[in-house]
Amino acid sequence: MTLPAPYPPLVAGGDGLDRYPADPSALAARMAQIYRVPPEQVLPIRGLTHGLELVWRLAAQAGQSVQAPDAEPYTRLDAIYGGKGDTAAVVIRALGSPEAVAEMAARVAPALLVVDEGLIEFADTASAATILDAHANLVVLRSLSLAYGLAGARVGAALAQATTLARLSAMLEPYALPEPLVRLAQQALDPSRMIETAERITGVKRERARIAREVSRLMTVETGVGPILMARPTDPEALLAEFAKYGVAADRSGDRLRLPISLKPEVNDRLLLALGLTPPRSRPARLGQAVRDTKETRIVCAVDLDSPGPVAIHTGVGFFDHMLEQVAAHGGFSIRLACEGDLHTDAHHTIEDSAIALGQALKQALGERRGIARYGFVLAMDEAEAHIAIDLSGRPYPLFEGSFSTPMIGEYRTDLTAHVFRSLAEAMGAAIHVKVTGDDDHHKTEAVYKAFGRALRQAIRIEGDAVPSTKGVL
Repeated sequence: MTLPAPYPPLVAGGDGLDRYPADPSALAARMAQIYRVPPEQVLPIRGLTHGLELVWRLAAQAGQSVQAPDAEPYTRLDAIYGGKGDTAAVVIRALGSPEAVAEMAARVAPALLVVDEGLIEFADTASAATILDAHANLVVLRSLSLAYGLAGARVGAALAQATTLARLSAMLEPYALPEPLVRLAQQALDPSRMIETAERITGVKRERARIAREVSRLMTVETGVGPILMARPTDPEALLAEFAKYGVAADRSGDRLRLPISLKPEVNDRLLLALGLTPPRSRPARLGQAVRDTKETRIVCAVDLDSPGPVAIHTGVGFFDHMLEQVAAHGGFSIRLACEGDLHTDAHHTIEDSAIALGQALKQALGERRGIARYGFVLAMDEAEAHIAIDLSGRPYPLFEGSFSTPMIGEYRTDLTAHVFRSLAEAMGAAIHVKVTGDDDHHKTEAVYKAFGRALRQAIRIEGDAVPSTKGVL
């Protein structure tokens, strides 16, 4: 049956779910861009495990078997589908070089060589997808579970030459990829997400190296790839029990333990505490993140108030990017912001929504605002002068005094400057009073953004541990 339901579902965000899933060609096209292969070499699937299941189905249909490591999920699939005949496919999990994969693909042909690349984003080696054109029996399985935070959504891709994908596609059940999963995957893979996703992966690799150094003082550690460490303790069961006391979700793999690595240092420090290692005492980093998706814009913004970098801003409005870079540089903190907006209509939505997202991220990073200086600046730029008074009180109050005679600076509308600071004040919960004078509108605009950065530098500075208010709360 392909007729739509007689009415839409009574769920939020359920628009269009009264219809059966369409062909996920748009998702395949975006995955092709991400994985750097032609779209005809991409088959979106319901997670990497689903791709493995298609391989087992293919083998079972021919009365053949699959050769795979003695580990989950391979052993479970083998128990379900069995197969005692000739080898139809060989599955490998090791992330070797493409050259090593090519040698093995040639050796096992005509059987399929299936490469499980569920952790490739956390590795330093190139993907085997780079050699697909040369090997008709090669299948590369990718996943959005760990690198894109979608473990519960189950979305991935099988990459292979078109004729090989046709064989796997014949094993697909009807409506294999539900519409909500397609939507989630498209959001996660949107260009606006790429800067922050790359930074998250780098952060996990950095934390993995830190924890490996500490744990190796007590036992043998295999750094490996992905957000895990493989450790060899003398008493795995006793250590698992100790980890459980600290809420560390480690598990056993033979005589080794798989130790989870989080992006958050404070979570990884619990693992060290369970081992009797004392992590360095430090104030938690003040991090904030905002995801804002509207009909006009898709935005991810992240800030780190305690780090001067990285600074990466891509809104599609060059002058506005430069202004936000000034805020980060003079504020002394990291901003990562990417926006995909309806610039074909106007820059208004992009600028307004980016300011809102930045304000939301700043508000989250400030948290309880404990220990901050709270107040902050006068800045001269040639003939222009910008006065910024800021109070990180938690109460929004924007005030802007100044005018611009030049309507546009590049693609940036100068009349939106006041709008930007109103959006920032409202989203971050702050009184921001701006007064700017001068003759050159470029100088006036830049002076305002620089002064705002300097005001923030003063206001976010840590001066103690108390909330700077007689009320005891901001």
